[in-house]
Parts: sequence; structure tokens; C-alpha cells
Amino acid sequence: MERLIEAFKRFRGDYFEANRARFERLAGRPQHPRYAIVTCCDSRIDTTRVFDAIPGELFLIRNIANLVPPYEPDQHHHSTSAAIEYAVRILKVGQFVVLGHAGCGGIQALLDPPAPPTDFINLWLEMAGPARDRVVSKQGLSREERQRCCELEALKSSLANLLEFPWLKARVEDGSLQVDALYLDLERGTLLLYDRNGDTFADV
Repeated sequence: MERLIEAFKRFRGDYFEANRARFERLAGRPQHPRYAIVTCCDSRIDTTRVFDAIPGELFLIRNIANLVPPYEPDQHHHSTSAAIEYAVRILKVGQFVVLGHAGCGGIQALLDPPAPPTDFINLWLEMAGPARDRVVSKQGLSREERQRCCELEALKSSLANLLEFPWLKARVEDGSLQVDALYLDLERGTLLLYDRNGDTFADV
């Protein structure tokens, strides 16, 4: 806790003071982010730093393996779906991104489930089960290739699920919302953009 408190004091004395007017403006009005991003909980993925974002610019939705669940409006708890709806219907963001990344621990657990069984993790990751099945059916992949291929396939599945949310799909169709998938590789320092028409990922 001491580490966090000391870090806050440095933030307050440096960054906060240098940007006090902006923070006062942000606190004094409703948020109006331009982008919504579903990203992984992985502590190595600092999304605001990667995209050089300023406070108030990104609406971040974090979960294990940056998964988008199917559209299922029922009586269960749906944290990610609720956040997606808030970004699209309430905040009316103009750009929605699903951000995957290399070396994802969640995807590793999807491919090689931990033992003993978990209370929540395995069930959550099974949403990406079809992506895993497409990958394990391929022959001759190394462990690293299987991991990367599954990360990309899961990302494509999440994007497909996202586009099934009816009110999001309606905004895409009327041109008020753009939806994309990106894949970040920190080791290589690369960012890939998914082309739905060509079903390919390419460097930006």
C-alpha cells in the first residue's frame, strides 16, 4: 500500500498540478470519451500509454483475454456487456476497438486449462472455445504458433460477437460508429489491424 500512496503523492505533485485545469473540466462535466476499447486485464498492457491517450479520451473495458461475450440479455450478471452498452448507447463513442495482445495468459489458460479447476476463469474462457478448436485442428504448429494463432482467432470471434449487439450493429450500419480489432505485440513493438473483408491482420 505504501508504494501506491507514494505514487499518488508524486502524481498529485507533478502530473495533476501540471494538468489541474483539465482535471477540473473533466470532473465538472459528464464524461465524453471518443473511443471505447475492450482490452485485457494483463498488467503489462498499459492501453492509455500505448495509444498516448489523455484522461477522458478512452473508455476502457478490461477482462481476462479481452473477450466479448455473445449478446445474451437475460437475468445473469454481464459486466462486459453492460459496459459495451454504456459506451455505445449512453456515451455514444464514435470508435469501438477490441484489442488483443501477444503472450496472453488467458489464451494460454484456454489452450492448457489450469489445475485444479477454477471457479470462474475456465467458464469465462470457454466463450473462446470455438477459436481454440479451430486452432488445435491445425497440424504442425509449434507451441508459440498455436498461442499466437489462438490469440488472433479469439480476437476475431470477439469482434464477431460485438457486431451481434443489435444497437451497436445499427450504429455501424448508419455510419455513426466504427468497429475494429487490433493486435498488440509488445516484444516486437508492432500493432496489427484486422481486415474483415480479407480476413487478414496487417501492420499499421
